[in-house]
Amino acid sequence: MDRVQKKELVSSLNATFSETSVVVVTRNLGLTVAQVNDLRRKMQAAGASFKVAKNRLARIAAEGTPYASISPLLTGPTAISTSQDPVAAAKVIVEFAKTTDKIEIVGGAMGSTVLDVNGVKALASLPSLDELRGTLVGLINAPATKIARVVSAPATKVARVVSAYAEKEAA
Repeated sequence: MDRVQKKELVSSLNATFSETSVVVVTRNLGLTVAQVNDLRRKMQAAGASFKVAKNRLARIAAEGTPYASISPLLTGPTAISTSQDPVAAAKVIVEFAKTTDKIEIVGGAMGSTVLDVNGVKALASLPSLDELRGTLVGLINAPATKIARVVSAPATKVARVVSAYAEKEAA
């Protein structure tokens, strides 16, 4: 990798660190190309990314961003996962790590807050942004349905009483 490629990689990683909500650092313990491709597909489907980068270049790219604090985690054969959704990258990595022992979660960060392994796992257990939006819409929609039922209930009761009275008169 020549200097120009290194500069492009550093600027690309710096832009990623500036725009992302979460960074998860993992250690590669012998993943095959097929496994890495499978992980990348899962990440892309979740709206996240998985990138293997040289630790020194990743440290340089992290400088001046909220993720400068992840520098101590960048030792050995590491990879960086990022996503706009604060839980997407963590969810995919944690699920993938359950299926193989060839990837180890080292830690991560949300902004300037450094996360250890348990922090990343706790983050992965939270609902995603889309799930939260669905829950919120359901909560907003539920009172409207209840109000409609309450408003229509007296009219229904009055109609039943009138109907019963009419049947009584007819008999």
